[in-house]
Amino acid sequence: MRVLRPLLYIWVFPGSAIGLLFTLLGLMTGGRCRVVDGVLEAHGGWVSTILTRGNRWVGPIAAITLGHVVLGCDEESLHRTRRHERVHVRQYERWGPFFIPAYLASSIWVGMRGQNAYLDNPFEVEAYKVDDTRSA
Repeated sequence: MRVLRPLLYIWVFPGSAIGLLFTLLGLMTGGRCRVVDGVLEAHGGWVSTILTRGNRWVGPIAAITLGHVVLGCDEESLHRTRRHERVHVRQYERWGPFFIPAYLASSIWVGMRGQNAYLDNPFEVEAYKVDDTRSA
């Protein structure tokens, strides 16, 4: 499996590239980052500002995964959501560049069926089975 690991990073790179851009912006505005188990975790600065503002569908976001990059509001949020977000890392490793379109299509599909576009999204259902904090 070690031989295949670099290929996974390449397969997932489109999502990671977006995460790296946000990480760079976070670092330029006082944020911090570190690698934990092969995943870059970033928090603080602009990253925290954007996540705490959230969006109109789920409100503030404690953490979000983009490829092999996890963005969090702060170190505590990264620690608390680590198991949940690692499920998303594995999902990215399965879906590669198709993860973001598949995730968005799933949200639209469940939303059109009258369900919660976030909590009932199959990708989130899988992640919450591992860690049911309902705050990721």
